[in-house]
Amino acid sequence: MNQVMLITGTRKGIGRYLAEYYLAQNLTVIGCSRSAVDQNHPNYQHFELDITDEMAVKQMFATIRQTYGKLDILINNAGIATMNHLLLTPVKTVNHILNTNVTGTFLCCREAAKLMKRTQYGRIVNFATVATPLKLEGEAIYAASKAAVVSLTGILARELAEFGITVNAIGPTPVQTDLIRAVPPAKVQALLARQAIHRFGEFRDISNVIDFFIRPESDFVTGQILYLGGV
Repeated sequence: MNQVMLITGTRKGIGRYLAEYYLAQNLTVIGCSRSAVDQNHPNYQHFELDITDEMAVKQMFATIRQTYGKLDILINNAGIATMNHLLLTPVKTVNHILNTNVTGTFLCCREAAKLMKRTQYGRIVNFATVATPLKLEGEAIYAASKAAVVSLTGILARELAEFGITVNAIGPTPVQTDLIRAVPPAKVQALLARQAIHRFGEFRDISNVIDFFIRPESDFVTGQILYLGGV
């Protein structure tokens, strides 16, 4: 039976790549972002919403239930980051990052789990970051938000296991997307030098890990955080 996958943050970057990657594998892909996308594939459906808006998220999942009757896979890709010293970080930025990275991930996990529970099957993949274990200067709030995602992943893995739902997370190294273009090149190179493998992450590195997590045969793999690059 055709699998139904929801990927958040599909307008650009990693999310757009993942949508196209899984469409090429004949999955039904649902995407969402705060603005429209130029994706016309017949197996793609897009929602314009903010994942921190509880009512909008609940309505999206209600539509998924009515349209497809199930959800097999959730990829919580949507997230934001800034690079600011503690003394230069306004509380508006703090709230924006925490709401998107933590609350948004939580809402999508909760609503996806309700759908997955109906079929006693599901795969949830969250996004962590190497900024957390590396304790990167200038990324205190971003790293803290993803530390919360790591904690959420481990606890949800236990809470949802009885329903046949696995919950794991991937922690990418820097990938050349809009998210890091504002970071000074010297800082990026210093980060890459701290990895065991001194290169940028690539989209294929991320999809490779997600492929493993979402396989039906990976039903005994849950609560795991896989950091890339050797941090």
